[in-house]
Amino acid sequence: MRIRDEVPDDFSIVSEVLTAAFNSPGEAGLVDRLRDEAAPLVSLVAESSGVIVGHILFSPVTIENADAQLFGLAPMAVRPADQRSGIGSALVREGIARCVSLGAAGVIVLGHPDYYPRFGFVPASTFSISSTYDVPDEAFMALELSQGSLASIAGVACYHPVFDTL
Repeated sequence: MRIRDEVPDDFSIVSEVLTAAFNSPGEAGLVDRLRDEAAPLVSLVAESSGVIVGHILFSPVTIENADAQLFGLAPMAVRPADQRSGIGSALVREGIARCVSLGAAGVIVLGHPDYYPRFGFVPASTFSISSTYDVPDEAFMALELSQGSLASIAGVACYHPVFDTL
């Protein structure tokens, strides 16, 4: 398996992977709009034998009165037939590494509280960061990308407005 940057020729296959993984075209439409409206993006695909089997996207997240760069991890998808084989974990790890290389202070995720802690995510409330969405505290998580990078950041994390259309 190989993780690489998404390129325009991948867009239709990525849409198929997202639609299959979420059993809905909503996330595929979200990714299409984020490609057009948000920057910077970290958009990666996982290839197995030359076939795209997974995708992950990191887009900008803002916190009022904080000028640190943050990314939101969403969505991540692996073709149903290829799930539970380490592809998602590889995508998360490489995506986090890309966010580090861009100088980001942290990554935010709204996700399964039993999955994301393996990558170092903790409840975002640990850093006094809250969600604009009404979600359980343990499902809204943050990852500090360097020691103390989220220490002085507090407030409500806001995803790109495109997320409000999902």
